[in-house]
Amino acid sequence: MVLGLAHLLALLPLSVLHLLGALCGWLVYLLAPRYRRYLSTNLRAAGFTEDVLLRRAIAEAGKGLLELPAIWLRPHATVAGWVVQLTGWDLVEAALMRRRGIIFLTPHLGCFEITAQYYAYRAGAQAALTALYRRPKNKAVEPLMLTGRNRPNLRLASADLRGVRVLLRALKQGEAIGILPDQAPGVGEGEWAAFFGRPAYTMTLAGRLAEASGAQVLLAYAERLPQGRGYHLHLAPMPAPLAGESQARALNRAVEDLIRLCPAQYVWGYNRYKVPAGARAPE
Repeated sequence: MVLGLAHLLALLPLSVLHLLGALCGWLVYLLAPRYRRYLSTNLRAAGFTEDVLLRRAIAEAGKGLLELPAIWLRPHATVAGWVVQLTGWDLVEAALMRRRGIIFLTPHLGCFEITAQYYAYRAGAQAALTALYRRPKNKAVEPLMLTGRNRPNLRLASADLRGVRVLLRALKQGEAIGILPDQAPGVGEGEWAAFFGRPAYTMTLAGRLAEASGAQVLLAYAERLPQGRGYHLHLAPMPAPLAGESQARALNRAVEDLIRLCPAQYVWGYNRYKVPAGARAPE
C-alpha cells in the first residue's frame, strides 16, 4: 500500500506535491500533539519567535514529506534537473582534483534527499557517493527508501562499525560520502555540545573521518524554491573551529549558520535534544 501510494504521488508535478504537502503539514501539526510540541518549542527556543515563521515551518515540513516519493521514484535525470540553481560547485570540482575524498555534511534542511542524488548524477563515475544510512523506525517505509536511493554511483553504508569502515575506504579511494550531521548518534558515538544554546548529543564521526583521510569537508543543503520551481543547492566549506572550541561545537555552529539562512525549511519537529539510550544526560 505504501509503495502504491508513493508511485501515485510521484506522478504529480512538483508544484502540486508542494501544495498538497503544505496542507499535509498543517494536518499533521494539528493532529499530532507531540510533534506539534517539538516543532514549536524547538523553533522558538532557537530564537525564531515570529508567528509567520512558525506557519511557514509547518507548511515546509509537509512539503518535505510529500516531495519524497518523486525524489525517490522519478528518473534520476529528472530529479537532478530539479536543481535549477547551484552555488559553490567549484568547491566540489577542486576537491575532486585533490583526490582525497569529500565529506558532505547535509543537515535536515530543505530537501536533503536531493543533494546526494544530484552529486551522484553530476559527478558520475568520476567519484561515487556513499551515504550513511540508518534504518527508519517505520519499517513499511524502508523498501520505498531503499528503492529510491538505489541510483547509479550512489551507495549506502549502515550506521555501525562496518559502515564506518565502508565510509573510510570510500574516502581513501578519493570518493565522496554523505552524513546527516544533526542526527543524534548512539551512545559512545558523540559528545554533548551546544546547539542553539541547548546541549545536544552531537556526532564526532565526521571529524574523525576527516582527520583519518584528509578529505575535504563541505556543507550542503538544497533550498526549496517557491511554487515548486525546484531547488537551489548551496555548498560551502566547513569553517575551522574557533579558539578553544570543540569539533562538535564547531559542527553545530556551522549547522546553526546554515539554518539561519533558511530557518523555515529546517526539520524542527525532530527531537534533536533527546538523550540516547545509555547516555548520561548533560548536567
